[in-house]
Amino acid sequence: MPLISPTKWREMFKQLLQMEDGQIRFFGLTTVLLGLFLLMWLY
Repeated sequence: MPLISPTKWREMFKQLLQMEDGQIRFFGLTTVLLGLFLLMWLY
């Protein structure tokens, strides 16, 4: 992603820094669960 669009990458990190800890944890948990679901679905 940084190779393709470094400006968007930088903007995303700025937004991430403005989020509260709980929001970051929820986003991380959602991402992990989505990844596990996709792995189970594909295999």
